[in-house]
Amino acid sequence: MADRLTGMEVFVRAIRLGGLSAAGRAMGMSPTMAARHLDALETRLGTTLVNRTTRRLVLTDAGATYLDRAERVLSEIAEADADASAQSRAIEGLLRVSAPATFGVMHVAPLAAEFHRLHPGVTIELGLDDRYVDLLEERWDMAIRIGRLSDSTPGTLVARRLATVRLSICASPGYLAEHGAPATLADLAKHDCLGFTLGTLTGTAVWGFGRDGGQQMPVRGSLHANNGQALVQAAAAGQGLVYGPRFIALDAIRRGDLVEVALDAEYMGPSAVYSVTHSRRRLSARVRVWIDFLAHRIPAIASEW
Repeated sequence: MADRLTGMEVFVRAIRLGGLSAAGRAMGMSPTMAARHLDALETRLGTTLVNRTTRRLVLTDAGATYLDRAERVLSEIAEADADASAQSRAIEGLLRVSAPATFGVMHVAPLAAEFHRLHPGVTIELGLDDRYVDLLEERWDMAIRIGRLSDSTPGTLVARRLATVRLSICASPGYLAEHGAPATLADLAKHDCLGFTLGTLTGTAVWGFGRDGGQQMPVRGSLHANNGQALVQAAAAGQGLVYGPRFIALDAIRRGDLVEVALDAEYMGPSAVYSVTHSRRRLSARVRVWIDFLAHRIPAIASEW
């Protein structure tokens, strides 16, 4: 089995690195030995995987098919090794985590304290920012993002769903007593609608309704902010209506500082909290353990939302 896997790795590396010499160097063996492993692999399979010239390797049809499957096999073996390694040695080192500002303060920071008690060798650097950071360019190990998967994860990213996020519209009892409670989407035109500057369908000019946000209503407001908690506090102080994730407003709703408003159309369908990593970066043991920890703890917290 070891020789079989070695031959498979030689084949994959030779194709990806451009030749048997490069594959041999990467694996600590001579070009001759690399060629022998490839020959043995082709003999065992009974087919030619590559046509070799003095300058390059050209995949055959069988080789192209085998390459895809071989890469998956080797990737799964590497992941299994990493998982086993994570279980067998201390988790330590710096873990750089990017999170939305309000969610980070409310939920990630307390979880970081809990994680530290489990893994005291890990130091977490928590970056709070409501914009979508570039994981590679800014050297974040992972990000926590709130939104819809199609909006937040281009093809270079890998997302794991952690919990559901529901939206609501709220206002203070005093505001509603003075201005009346909106009952229809059209009523929003008469109200001060506080806008999230980083949002699209809960933003400063348009609010979206319906499962996919297809019903869009123009809105105006006297306050725009790039932080949801700031908008919630302004709404609780009587400035206007706020439309956003319900978990941000939940404490104010429980205290009676905000009241949820019902309209003649449903709010946008639920989005989610995701852990996001970059597909080009091999995850360290501490990142894997941290994400598994979040996947266990965040759903329990979200059950209260």
